[in-house]
Amino acid sequence: MSHAAVAEEQIVGDDRDFTFTTRDFERVRQLIHARAGIALSESKRDMVYSRLGRRLRALNLESFKDYLDQLEARGSADEWQAFTNALTTNLTSFFREAHHFDILREFLVKKGRHTPAKIWCSAASTGEEPYSLAITACEAYDSLTPPVKILATDIDTNVLETAEAGVYPEERIEKLGDARKRRFFRRGSGANAGKVRVIDELRDLVSFRPLNLLDARYPMKGPFDALFCRNVMIYFDKPTQRDILMKMAPLLSADGLFFAGHSESFFHATDIVTSIGRTVYRRAPARG
Repeated sequence: MSHAAVAEEQIVGDDRDFTFTTRDFERVRQLIHARAGIALSESKRDMVYSRLGRRLRALNLESFKDYLDQLEARGSADEWQAFTNALTTNLTSFFREAHHFDILREFLVKKGRHTPAKIWCSAASTGEEPYSLAITACEAYDSLTPPVKILATDIDTNVLETAEAGVYPEERIEKLGDARKRRFFRRGSGANAGKVRVIDELRDLVSFRPLNLLDARYPMKGPFDALFCRNVMIYFDKPTQRDILMKMAPLLSADGLFFAGHSESFFHATDIVTSIGRTVYRRAPARG
């Protein structure tokens, strides 16, 4: 092997705790794409090293090759989940992209109380989004027990544990209005000072479940009146996006709303979903 080839191979790792080669990075990219549909860009090398490096330390391994060899040869379900959790990005906040919640509130008000509404939050992360949905439902019906059921799923089991607990640092809700803070959160004291917890009524509205959006079939049954799949499709390539939309769209009710992230668009899937503006979609009408 030439010196140039060696330099390329050891592009990461010479001054770090673990050997991390270009080949290792490509293996990680292939494995996480196959398992979770995530398309890692070249710019994510340092992120991969940092996050998976914690697994190497925990397992007392010296190189990424050893870790990946073990993972592929005899990796347990728990280790595969740890691998996936490590490479999942979770960036969220309460009422992120607030106009979507305004649209949902209007939709629920028009729907009325006669038929319970079903909402699916497909990238629940640490829970801020599904609890924002629950707050929106309470406000739409002016009740802490609105006729709404919210399913919240995520591939990352670690963040789901945080979401189910519903406990957050106080600064996570600092941008919410005082009325919302008083009505929907309880401040901690003593050992929990500086933290808040969502009220039990909100937690009762949300069911948290692990789900890989790449699964061949989804276990939940529709129809859903609203489906939030925001800021997750950006991690998938176009074919994967289409595959997921093909599974999600049939779960929407005839007038159900599909909410995407502000930087996501589905011009390549207009046969599946139709834009109604402001990154909100409906099921495309059947053809033929």
